[in-house]
Amino acid sequence: MEVEIAKSTFNAAYLPLLREERCRYLVLYGGAGSGKSVFAAQRFLVRLMEKPMCNLLVVRAVAATNRDSTYALFRQLIQRWGLGGLFKCGESEMRITCANGNSVIFKGLDNAEKLKSVTFQKGGLTDIWVEEASEIEEADFNQLDLRLRGRGANRQITLTFNPISPLHWLKRRFFDRKDARAIVKKSTYKDNAFLDDAYRQTLESYRDTDPYYYQVYCLGEWGVAGQSVFAAGKLAKRMEELPEPMAQGSFVFETSFRPDLGRVMVQDGSIRFDGAGEDAVKVYAWPEEGHQYVVGGDTAGEGSDFFVAQVVDGNTGQQVCTLRGQMDEDVYARQIYCLGRFYRNALIAVEVNFSGYPIRELESLCYPKQYRRPKEGGYASGFRTTAGTRPLILAGLVEISREHPEWLCDRETLSEMLSFVRNKQGRAEAQSGAHDDCVMALAIAYHAREQLTWEEGDWGWSMER
Repeated sequence: MEVEIAKSTFNAAYLPLLREERCRYLVLYGGAGSGKSVFAAQRFLVRLMEKPMCNLLVVRAVAATNRDSTYALFRQLIQRWGLGGLFKCGESEMRITCANGNSVIFKGLDNAEKLKSVTFQKGGLTDIWVEEASEIEEADFNQLDLRLRGRGANRQITLTFNPISPLHWLKRRFFDRKDARAIVKKSTYKDNAFLDDAYRQTLESYRDTDPYYYQVYCLGEWGVAGQSVFAAGKLAKRMEELPEPMAQGSFVFETSFRPDLGRVMVQDGSIRFDGAGEDAVKVYAWPEEGHQYVVGGDTAGEGSDFFVAQVVDGNTGQQVCTLRGQMDEDVYARQIYCLGRFYRNALIAVEVNFSGYPIRELESLCYPKQYRRPKEGGYASGFRTTAGTRPLILAGLVEISREHPEWLCDRETLSEMLSFVRNKQGRAEAQSGAHDDCVMALAIAYHAREQLTWEEGDWGWSMER
């Protein structure tokens, strides 16, 4: 059945997805008023009319909520598009049937047994729409995913939701890792050409009255349940205006054997940034002549899978580069070596609580400038987080979030800062299940910056601390 519907009927942001068939999962998320649910229903009406076999199960956490939301939305669109002659809407069981035999059934996950008895007049289940997907459990989603099987027609699950917590299973499943079978599309009220002016003005009013609420509920950023340790309002506002990285990639270099040292070394002058490599490194500002830099490092340790490094401009305080990825420790050590060399022999401060390997590797590679901590009888390389140093470096980062949020450029770092809260005992930490690698690496970098001193008109390096 050929369908001709004017493109102006749809929000332009969604049009590329109207007839998308390649993905298993279509993830539509974002802020309030973005029109994602309306588009999902529009798209399914087109699929029901065009595909030889398309049977849709629309699911919400509670069955009763479908009647005034998804079911009502389908009926509204059918009427608006003048399709009453093609679709029959059943009231008692909330079933909509197309003239070609394709149909839609609306159910809830509050009665899983009823889902087992869902049958269609023509063919089997080909599509599932999970509306307000953030309200359902991952186990329920898994059961839906297993049910969508069979040969022939492409099978798809569409999820629509507003992000509510960086700890939610949806974030872990579709955002923290890349699933090649998923297409993820974010939208906000700014993408909705059909939003009425009064509602738009209401949403935009929160920009000034409650910046954090505006960031989470209007712009669809992942929110937090607890009280952020850092200046949440200012960080949320900064999140809205973040620059894109100037480059993403990794460092590559050449090595040669040094007979005098009896080991392989990175060749001086061979280090370069490769924008086509792994995208663990994000550059927000290139190194500048006359500037000194600091690199703070947090190794993958207790409860963490990520190696992180943060580069701070010692002159301006600006966050200029980040390294974050899952990698072997030797790869991390060499990447952080390259970061230091690339940023004009930056002062490197790597945490040593869980492993001293990066410090030893930097020493083996003859890196010239490492952070020194006081130790009985002298100094030792690397930063050690203790009951005394941890609150000290975090207090410094709290001050920066309050006084200089414009220094921060990295979205992953800001997201971690917003989910860094105080527990019931008052201890500052990442929410259970969240990460704090970016936070700790940045706090170390800003603290280590104090070892840079101004001498004779240029930045120098002091070991007096």
